[in-house]
Amino acid sequence: MNMFNKIRLKSDEEIEIIQKSSLLVGKTLAEVAKYIKPGVPLLYLDRIAETYIRDNGGVPSFKGYNGFPASLCLSVNDVVVHGIPKNGMVLNEGDIVSVDCGAYLNGYHGDYCYTFAVGNVSEEKRLLMERTKESLYRGIAAAVAGNTTGDIGHAVQTYCESFGYGVVRELCGHGIGRNMHEKPDVCNYGKPGKGDRLREGMVICIEPMITMGSRKIYCERDEWTIRTMDHKPAAHYEHQLAITKNGTRVLSTYKFIGEVLGTEEKI
Repeated sequence: MNMFNKIRLKSDEEIEIIQKSSLLVGKTLAEVAKYIKPGVPLLYLDRIAETYIRDNGGVPSFKGYNGFPASLCLSVNDVVVHGIPKNGMVLNEGDIVSVDCGAYLNGYHGDYCYTFAVGNVSEEKRLLMERTKESLYRGIAAAVAGNTTGDIGHAVQTYCESFGYGVVRELCGHGIGRNMHEKPDVCNYGKPGKGDRLREGMVICIEPMITMGSRKIYCERDEWTIRTMDHKPAAHYEHQLAITKNGTRVLSTYKFIGEVLGTEEKI
């Protein structure tokens, strides 16, 4: 069966609604960014996010999703994705933490992620974050109508592997809309011209998950937390975009995070 039969294309009106959900995610991430510092409990960050999303008319997409217990995925250092905030877990000087957030608003989901430095981080961690974010931008540049998901993955993979980083293969980006995870799968590795063809009306999330060492990972007994096998740190960035008749439109933004951190953000 042609994979396009499983991909739900969105109208211009739906894309506008999805962007509002995405905007709520961006503002929530910025609200959380204000409190990312040594000594802050992860559960406190989670409460900030849930309160902000609900106060602005949304529902946390992640909370209760397949049993996930929190509103944020908070993944510290060697946790790649799906980190669960738990009692006693606090941020420490020199950590990096990936904050993945989802918000359901007006029938559609927003979903994206940003990796933050906690205080002063090592040069190795800083470069991992910088290059993982750059790989996301390279993936977005490849996400144009007529290209394929393989083109996106190839752009991410070749850039990251040029630095000797690992590119996680067991987890990937995805389509998004009324459901948080839809087709197509958007892998962070691949071959040009392979995979699903991008066309007008597709809304996808690109989310490089990049490790400082081996790409091998494992899942903890909680059946959520994914760590690197060698316990070297990982970074995770994500943007949400739509393929439209007027070109590729990035629906998500790091602008509000940049305002909190005092950094320039491309998107």
